[in-house]
Amino acid sequence: MKRRNIGTHEVSAIGLGGMPMSIEGRPDEGRSIATIHAALDAGVTLIDTADAYHLHADEVGHNEELIAKALRSYGSGAADVLVATKGGHLRPGDGSWTVDGHPDYLKEAAKASARRLGVDAIGLYQFHRPDPSVPYAESVGAIRDLLDDGVIRMAGISNADVAQIDEANEVLGGRLVSVQNQFSPAFRSSLGELEHCASLGIAFLPWSPLGGISKAGELGENHAAFARVAEARGVSPQQVTLAWELALAAIVVPIPGASRPESIRDSAQAPDLELTDDELRELMAD
Repeated sequence: MKRRNIGTHEVSAIGLGGMPMSIEGRPDEGRSIATIHAALDAGVTLIDTADAYHLHADEVGHNEELIAKALRSYGSGAADVLVATKGGHLRPGDGSWTVDGHPDYLKEAAKASARRLGVDAIGLYQFHRPDPSVPYAESVGAIRDLLDDGVIRMAGISNADVAQIDEANEVLGGRLVSVQNQFSPAFRSSLGELEHCASLGIAFLPWSPLGGISKAGELGENHAAFARVAEARGVSPQQVTLAWELALAAIVVPIPGASRPESIRDSAQAPDLELTDDELRELMAD
């Protein structure tokens, strides 16, 4: 597995998104743990989660606990895995998503995430989504305090625009290491944020890099150029998509979600797929 950097930490070029293993349509625990173990076997050393990745109101942190259990059962081979989690997004249990960016809440949420993950300090903690009722600098200020207090080792943000990236980096004193935004062949409006991160040397972590849980399997049907390149190369359209994203900038680290071992095994092969300039132009034009 080729490697890339998040801050001072070297990680696999492809990560694993944990959300599909804990929300609607989630598999049983055995298959989820097998999926996480398959990712580790394939060389994945970045796993992304959030305290809001759960289904019912009384199981906040379901995905964090699942990942912690899978890493413990894997043994010493999981020692270098960076687990990135997030706070500030909530699921009341009725299928909706809400936000809470108040500093006091974020600080308590981070400490609760650390307990569920079984760590003294969270490797990477990300402010999940801006809260319109709270000034952005105040929310990020809580992340700065967590960093200063040693509750977290690295700080990131998610669902942010260019101005918020700059504001967060300023509040953090230049210590912003990652931005996690939606990006895929079907959703390219974060390209400006990706390019801005590249100019600053900040890691860009595309979420739903294959188009989301319900659409990832139909990627080739919905994007003809990706299907053509995949057929010519003898690989899946999903592999082509991740290879294309990796080729956009050296700071890109896609985090495809998975709930089956075979899915993450396929995704993990993407860093070895070197696309030609002609192929990249064709994919950009799709």
